[in-house]
Amino acid sequence: MSTGDNGATAPAGGAGDTVPRAQVEGWWDTAITRIAPGEIELRGYPVERLIGAASFVDTVWLMLRGDLPDPHSAALLEAALVSAVDHGPQAPSIAAARMAATCGTGLNNAVATGVNLLGDVHGGAGQQCMEVLAGLVERARAGEDPREAARAVVAEHRAARRHVPGFGHRFHPRDPRRDPLLGLVAEAAEAGRVAGDHLAAALALEAALAEGRERPVPMNIDGATAVVYSELGFAPELGRGLFVLSRSVGILAHAWEERQAGTRIKGPIPRPLLAAYSGPPTREVPPRSR
Repeated sequence: MSTGDNGATAPAGGAGDTVPRAQVEGWWDTAITRIAPGEIELRGYPVERLIGAASFVDTVWLMLRGDLPDPHSAALLEAALVSAVDHGPQAPSIAAARMAATCGTGLNNAVATGVNLLGDVHGGAGQQCMEVLAGLVERARAGEDPREAARAVVAEHRAARRHVPGFGHRFHPRDPRRDPLLGLVAEAAEAGRVAGDHLAAALALEAALAEGRERPVPMNIDGATAVVYSELGFAPELGRGLFVLSRSVGILAHAWEERQAGTRIKGPIPRPLLAAYSGPPTREVPPRSR
């Protein structure tokens, strides 16, 4: 009989087969959390020592990055998370969560309904912008003129009839969240706390988008948070995850508010109204051939 280093075995697939205990325990090997009876450690820090000493934002950074952040990085991350919490009930993720809350689902189901709408089109522009900015920074570090590289990216997107992710807004002429977030990044760059490369790339893109137009196309929340998350060293996919984490707060608040209203089965438009119909007029069912 085969045993592990500690001599322990566990059942395997075939009759009489065994698997070393170390192999079983290593199946979900993780460097994030260690638990034992009466013990919980997050990245090596006992949770009872984190409680009251680390903020929620500190803990988000710890879980994703492996250690506690410095105060300046934590403040930048918190600013980005606060900025994207909500954008009103007309946002599809919020509207879907509110409708779900009127249909007898649990609050967790309503929140999940909203979160599940955060895809490439609604909620994914931040990650996409981070990827674009990473490419521009790489080109600048290779010696390419940042302004020319930005112009090339804008030309590529226009030729493909695609929006440059993170710029422009269907509702706000200038997203009110842009300036405070970029101001914080600029301060951090001046103080040497972040490199500022992604901020420079984003501003070059913004300038390139404005060329030849009467009205500029300023960064929106996706672009501004993309700058923050990129400067802080988060991977683009984590940028989307952080947006989902942030927006989940707004989704939860709206689902709870709708639940408290007590309305049942609330559809996308008020009950006296019906969706416009554009199909064929009323017609007879043809006789069935025998």
